[in-house]
Amino acid sequence: MYLEFRHLRTIRAIHEAGGLARAADMLHITQSALSHQVKALEEQVGMELFQRRSKPMKLSPAGLKLLRLAEHILPEIAAVEEEFRSMQAGRSGRLHIAIECHACFDWLFPVLDGLRSAWPDVDVDIRMRLAFDAIEALRREEVDFVISSDPVALPGITFQPLFDYEPMFVCPRGHRLADKPFIEAADFEAETLLHYPVERGKLDIFTQLLTPARVEPRGMRPVELTEVILMLVAAGRGVTVLPDWVLRDVRARPDYVVKRITRAGLSKRMYAAVREEDATRPYIAHMIRLARTEPVKLQRG
Repeated sequence: MYLEFRHLRTIRAIHEAGGLARAADMLHITQSALSHQVKALEEQVGMELFQRRSKPMKLSPAGLKLLRLAEHILPEIAAVEEEFRSMQAGRSGRLHIAIECHACFDWLFPVLDGLRSAWPDVDVDIRMRLAFDAIEALRREEVDFVISSDPVALPGITFQPLFDYEPMFVCPRGHRLADKPFIEAADFEAETLLHYPVERGKLDIFTQLLTPARVEPRGMRPVELTEVILMLVAAGRGVTVLPDWVLRDVRARPDYVVKRITRAGLSKRMYAAVREEDATRPYIAHMIRLARTEPVKLQRG
């Protein structure tokens, strides 16, 4: 089967218009040409794509599959086309960022370097004071891009998946848990947990393990910086849980032991939240693509 973009546009147009005449107007072709195009496409597929006797015309199960494909591919093509037009026109814009993730700076700065190289006229800024109110700041248009691992259903806001990561346990060499094959919830009961200064509902180790297991660490100590957390771990002041992209170099250092949490490991997904009307802005689409690739480089070392 040989599909062209025009075939996908045809399927989408007939679905939206509910008939050949209006769809032909939308596509700026004659109804006869559109009818021949549909017939040729159905011959390629080997089955009918529309229920012609219904008013308005409805897609058959095979047609619905092509519609899903069209709805996935055509916006991506439109975004790339718009991005190229914008690059040629030198279009500028604003990209103010809020981050619900203390450890994200490891991969965010290389992403912003790449974005500035491609879009030198875009006003890029990180709004640190809005980190604890990031999604509401996005709705108020105080920021344009939020990095979060906690998607919520909100009208006008879309959460674009970026990448999956694994929260990992870190303890000092010689620690009582250093020789365990993996770490369990009960292991935290005798430990001081070093963590970023955010509420428990934003900490992966609580949302994914400790809270469901009703386990409480012996103590907790909030620490602002990743490097300070690691320094305190090496000094025997506690243990921590950090995302895998932070630990690419730590694994090889003699002061630390890095372990999976549970036999299967934990898994979490990072998202970019943007306003729906901004999702296809070329520089925002470019930012999302960069944010999907740079962290993976760090995860793989």
